[in-house]
Amino acid sequence: MDPTALAHMPPDIDQRLIGLAAALGIGLLIGIERERRKGEGPSRAAAGLRTFTLASLLGALAVLLGGGMVLAVLAGVVGVLAALAYRRTAREDPGLTTEIALVLTFLLGALALHDAPLATGIGVLVTITLAARQRLHRFVVGVISEQELHDALLLAAAALVILPLTPDHTVDPLQAINPRTLWTLAVLMMAINACGHIALRVAGPARGLSFAGLASGFVSSTATIAAMGVQARETPALRGGAVSGAVLSSLSTVLQLALLLGATSQTVLHRMALPLLAAGLAALAYGALMALRSLHAPAAAAVPPGRAFNPRIAILFALTMGGMLLLTRFLSNTLGSAGLAVGAALAGFADAHSIAAAVASLEAGGKIGAADAVLPIMIAFSTNALSKIAVAITAGDSDFAWRVVPGVALSVGAAWLVLLLQVR
Repeated sequence: MDPTALAHMPPDIDQRLIGLAAALGIGLLIGIERERRKGEGPSRAAAGLRTFTLASLLGALAVLLGGGMVLAVLAGVVGVLAALAYRRTAREDPGLTTEIALVLTFLLGALALHDAPLATGIGVLVTITLAARQRLHRFVVGVISEQELHDALLLAAAALVILPLTPDHTVDPLQAINPRTLWTLAVLMMAINACGHIALRVAGPARGLSFAGLASGFVSSTATIAAMGVQARETPALRGGAVSGAVLSSLSTVLQLALLLGATSQTVLHRMALPLLAAGLAALAYGALMALRSLHAPAAAAVPPGRAFNPRIAILFALTMGGMLLLTRFLSNTLGSAGLAVGAALAGFADAHSIAAAVASLEAGGKIGAADAVLPIMIAFSTNALSKIAVAITAGDSDFAWRVVPGVALSVGAAWLVLLLQVR
């Protein structure tokens, strides 16, 4: 090729080719999915593989050749054609999915000229949504209950409406309480509980009390141990699975604690990472061992629809954390590090998460150092384990307690061992 021709070649020719290739891929991808649902004979749908591919390329060429005006005109033409196609098939299929997908494919082809990765990503999501029609319909109509739908909307409102409006600064004389931090943790608690509920609904206890305990532990590990103890006492054949579920609920405690620390203070999470990892691995290993010994246990009953989470518990958690923030800040001001440790020990008997998040918030606000936050969190983690041990002894029979207590103690002991090795 003549060097002078190369010199006059448009500098963005490669980007244009990439955009056209992306538009072609988007049209083919969505078109293949629609072709499978197009049907046969005179009543078949109007748009299939070729139509979607051409529509996507048309959108790309509209941007490439004419810009905004041509794009708007052709978008109107595609919309009119989609409306005519819907009118022809409205009696047999009143849905608008194919027609909307056709217009969307045209727009994605146009977007590919400006941002090919974004357009292809959206195209993949559109195809997945179209292909998952039956599964989504079955889930919405036959699986999720009205109460669970309301909970999902409540969670969305809490995260997308209330959270952005919450003040992001301290509002108390001790400079300890940040409403944005408290509500973020409440939303995180609701989300974690919802995930645990979904896991139980999808898999079901029939897959094993071990998984049920792990999922329920995100709601309350102590309550899970109590429930597993009752299960073991009433149905001795399920004792092995109940023990596994009880111990694995402690793994949920560790995971939830790591999530809360990550949302509050990355520095504290970094210092606590290895002890928490050791605690989680110990609980996982012991719980998995108990699960292997209960493989032949009979299946539990299915989990009925219910609340995905309890917003009162999440709000109470946020309020408790606020109280712990004030208490730990007051004790830290009056008694120094000793007062913070005492407050963490007392709070840990009820809940390790709130006090851990409170201590991490103090570090994030510059009130204490990262090194000073580790010991109170470990103390709260340990006193919370004492509460679990007491529940295991009182709720279940002696055999259940003798199996659960070593698992809980092993998890806490592993965390302390790794922490001491770090200090050295």
